Amino acid sequence: MKFKAIILAGGNGERFWPLSTPEKPKQFLDIFGGKSLLRQCAERFSGMIGPGDIHVLTSKRLVAATRAELPELPKKNVIGEPMRRDTAAAVALGVNSVGKKTDEVLGFFPSDQLAGDARKFRAAIGKAVDLAAKTSAIVTVGIKPTGPSTDFGYIDPKRGKFVEKPPVAKAREYVRRGYLWNAGMFIARASVFRAALAEFAPEIADAKISNYASLPRISFDYAVMEKYPEIKTVCGDFGWDDVGGFAAFDRHFKRDENGCVTIGDARAVDGGNCILVAKGARIVTLGASDLVVVTTKDSVLVAHKSKLAEMKKLFQ
Repeated sequence: MKFKAIILAGGNGERFWPLSTPEKPKQFLDIFGGKSLLRQCAERFSGMIGPGDIHVLTSKRLVAATRAELPELPKKNVIGEPMRRDTAAAVALGVNSVGKKTDEVLGFFPSDQLAGDARKFRAAIGKAVDLAAKTSAIVTVGIKPTGPSTDFGYIDPKRGKFVEKPPVAKAREYVRRGYLWNAGMFIARASVFRAALAEFAPEIADAKISNYASLPRISFDYAVMEKYPEIKTVCGDFGWDDVGGFAAFDRHFKRDENGCVTIGDARAVDGGNCILVAKGARIVTLGASDLVVVTTKDSVLVAHKSKLAEMKKLFQ
């Protein structure tokens, strides 16, 4: 099944600060699985397509680091965005760069996700690629919810309707009605992407490096997916997780007798339900509960778990 995979790796990783920095955002961190998230994302396509059909859209300042992380990719396959303009502009730039002279199927994939079973991942993406090749649909991948999470958007697979991150009451309703989590993956023929952008986001459709600064900041979900009339959904059952921030540590690391995740020289005395990551100074807590404490060589983060979704406030 011939297609081109475009990995979206332009984020700054604010929600993993201070482990993640503008110079080394989270896609380069090897916290989960012993390899960087970017490396794991690229390797997932092994056996489906070769390195020549894998492209990466990243920040211009991270082009060299991305090429060093994925040296098997042709240099031209790493495309640098001059500045951040959210996923609608990134998809348009990818279509205009990678799919400019072809009507092959293109797939856009976030770089900061995990897939526990790569074989099942490839099977799901293969099914989505086949569906996209035969129709005018934009195909997305939906994940069966494990609970009423408010951290993810939802998809009604029967109607192809997208719903952004809901309050908990709505999330419970969506789970009850069989909605799926939106994994943020988009697969379609290049001509379908071009037509959808031209109709629903004409101000973005002609995205290229030279006009990138003038493009509006809007997600592809809002700009196109909520309006496009033909959306198909493939259910993905491959151990998916969007490791968007420190809350993922509770899902991927063992807890001690106090219910705490401790990494490095860290210890919790009394209290509990903390995440303690010592990459710099030693961490000891006494009677503390529900905190995230992270140290690096030059920074310290102390945050309440209930505030993790608001990490971007630190950079405003």
